[in-house]
Amino acid sequence: MGSAARRRPERLAQKLRVIRVGLGLSQNGMIRKMGLQDELSQAEISMFESGTRVPSLPVLLEYSRSANVFVEALIDDSLDLPEKLPSAKKNEGIRRSHVPKQKK
Repeated sequence: MGSAARRRPERLAQKLRVIRVGLGLSQNGMIRKMGLQDELSQAEISMFESGTRVPSLPVLLEYSRSANVFVEALIDDSLDLPEKLPSAKKNEGIRRSHVPKQKK
């Protein structure tokens, strides 16, 4: 087995920031909303939003619950988040009209 780096969603960091800002929260406010005060710091949220680090699956789940979107909408680069957050009903994401080719 190779030790190549894991493939990361290119738009994840941007989507996480859009969720937080769309909810009108500070980074610490986002941590409180997700109920992760004992697990995350403001610095970690900053690293998620800058793309320096990728959040764990449970953290992604809490982001998706906060925005009322499916986790797939966060991970799939071909999906956009709904304009209004949190979504009024559970949202699966909006298919992008132009999807750039993925890097291999």
